[in-house]
Amino acid sequence: MSEFVLEQQNVEAATQHKPKEQIRRLVWRMCVATLILMAIGSATRVMNAGLACPDWPLCYGKLLPTKQMNFQVFLEWFHRFDAALIGVSAIALIVLSWWHRRVLPKWLPWGSTFALFLIVFQGVLGGLTVTELLRFDIVTAHLGTALLFFITLLVIGTALTPYQGTGTVGKLPWLGLTASVLVYLQSILGALVGSRWALHQCFGASELCSVMYSHIGGVVPPTVAILAVVIVSWRTPALHPALRQLANMAGGLLILQILLGVATFRLHLQVEPLTVSHQAVGAAMLGVLVGFTVLALRDWATSRDINAAYAADPASTVHL
Repeated sequence: MSEFVLEQQNVEAATQHKPKEQIRRLVWRMCVATLILMAIGSATRVMNAGLACPDWPLCYGKLLPTKQMNFQVFLEWFHRFDAALIGVSAIALIVLSWWHRRVLPKWLPWGSTFALFLIVFQGVLGGLTVTELLRFDIVTAHLGTALLFFITLLVIGTALTPYQGTGTVGKLPWLGLTASVLVYLQSILGALVGSRWALHQCFGASELCSVMYSHIGGVVPPTVAILAVVIVSWRTPALHPALRQLANMAGGLLILQILLGVATFRLHLQVEPLTVSHQAVGAAMLGVLVGFTVLALRDWATSRDINAAYAADPASTVHL
């Protein structure tokens, strides 16, 4: 009888785990596609291909403009194609989340709904980017929304990833959150510099130098915050290996990002792959920090539960 009950429990657990695993894999694939989308968007901008397709949502009135196809048209067309695939994936995500909501965390359907809202809004901004002829505020909002969508996917994916905290994170969740916010704001400043061509105009006619220098000076706060995350992670005993690895990755990406930024500045944006890499590495660094923060918050919640259990019953810590 007991074996039958255990078998039934295992079947139920497997049934509940399958939708969660499907959604987790879908979300991580969407994260990769979104990172690629932002990199292609950056390439589209620096290669002056933002208006290579003069209409929207089609390109020269076609799904695939074979007659007009060149490198610039391909960049803009592929950017839209990747965005469309992500949009379809977002619809699949919300359908799966609401269909299996009884066996999923309660927040997941609402999180997927928010992600779908962001990608729809992102599509609207993408259309306005073309119809408004690359107006700088719309271009900046376009990247800012893409980063928010990327963050939302990362939060969902990391929250669904199996993880057992050690309860030793201390203040690391708040350091990670601070670093994430500062890197996001710095990314928006970078988008503003790019959308207004502030670096070119500052070098050429001393215009928009304040915008460019605000981005350069804005490097300091996120750099300090990331270094704090790395140092505190090194000095925290018994920290989960995943957190330590993510902190090291953030530190490595920070060094690479600074080197790319200096090279981009000194070469006056003349080497397009450097500019694209600068934005892509910045997005990857933000992603690593978001993942670190979510795991650290889960770890902090574990320690909070342990402390609450101890306060209720000091003898229970023997079993914890």
